[in-house]
Amino acid sequence: MTAVLSPAVPFTVPPFAAGAEAAVQRVLRSGWVTTGPECAAFEAELSKYLGTEAGGQPHLVTVASCTQALELSLRALRLDPGAPVLTPSLTFCGAVGAIVHAGYRPVLVDVDEATLTPSPETVAAAAARVGRMAAARAGRPAAIVGCDLGGYPVDHRALAEAAGLPDRRVIVDAAHGPGGDVGRGAFFATCLSFYATKNLPIGEGGAVATHDADLATWLRSARLHGMTRDAWRRYLPGGSWRYQVAEIGYKANLTDLQAAIGRAQLVALPDWQARRAALVARYDAALRAAGLADVVRVPRRHPGHAWHLYQVLVPRRDEISAALADAGIGTSVHFIPVHRLHGYRQVLDADEPGAVPATDRVADRLLSLPLYPGLSDAAVDLVVERLARLLAPHPHNGGEPC
Repeated sequence: MTAVLSPAVPFTVPPFAAGAEAAVQRVLRSGWVTTGPECAAFEAELSKYLGTEAGGQPHLVTVASCTQALELSLRALRLDPGAPVLTPSLTFCGAVGAIVHAGYRPVLVDVDEATLTPSPETVAAAAARVGRMAAARAGRPAAIVGCDLGGYPVDHRALAEAAGLPDRRVIVDAAHGPGGDVGRGAFFATCLSFYATKNLPIGEGGAVATHDADLATWLRSARLHGMTRDAWRRYLPGGSWRYQVAEIGYKANLTDLQAAIGRAQLVALPDWQARRAALVARYDAALRAAGLADVVRVPRRHPGHAWHLYQVLVPRRDEISAALADAGIGTSVHFIPVHRLHGYRQVLDADEPGAVPATDRVADRLLSLPLYPGLSDAAVDLVVERLARLLAPHPHNGGEPC
């Protein structure tokens, strides 16, 4: 079942599996709607899925959002206050906000223009910059928050090595997964999103996948105020109202209503991922057929891509986006670089904006085209046809695209 929205080709429409409505009804009739047995089942099933995908079944702890997954994972590192943490500027601001809220200092990393993600070279440059930062308390980074932008499977181990960090200091922002090889590796934490636009959409929600049993245990307590026993266990037959708080925690739990939807969605995810891959192949072929290879640049492909976004780099991005909107085609931009957001300037080192030149070069050209399982082949063809028309050389404009 897929909702019908306008415009004619929306940027995204969240898919819902056939069993999603029945799952919600099941929970409503159960008498228990907050964190409980559905969350436990969803965690087990998603852990199995991720283990099948990336090798080695992780512990899986659901939380209220990917942003909270990142912040909790960062806090669990227990770094010194103000410790420098590397992360790309070309990411959603929530990832950098999580670093700040955890009490650390974000240090921005530039991207490789071919992949739109950090490379070992850009990470090494950022790590060297840490030593020159007056505000840094150490001469090297304390951790890194990587980002699988658009679903590109970043080699996070190579980035960690470039920063001189062990796997235990690597947190992966895999909001644009699951799917493919996103988050592969036994890192400290891989953080997922179930936001409405994501590959596994619930509406809201997130999770932490980890091979660290101690982290998983801490997260289960921290997501519910640090309590030693959650409400489900307190209210079970034979349960007790008594609990203790081992450490002041957070309100960051997922509900059984959300988890039940997630379980239904997970069943459909392999088919949705196959459809995303087919749509990407159709976009690629259509762009080649339209002769746009010299005008529209597509980021480098890599096996194991999760295909959350179909990103292109185009000239006159804002004009093209507005013209596509006028034609009933939705687009978006992923993302406005964090160093351009006014609210973050106060937490960045003075030289940060000039330290990410490749990010600045791609930022004004990035455009995300519609990509979701319910998108039709005809819609892809229409998007490319409109894009080709907008980028075609105009005889009255010196041969430049109109």
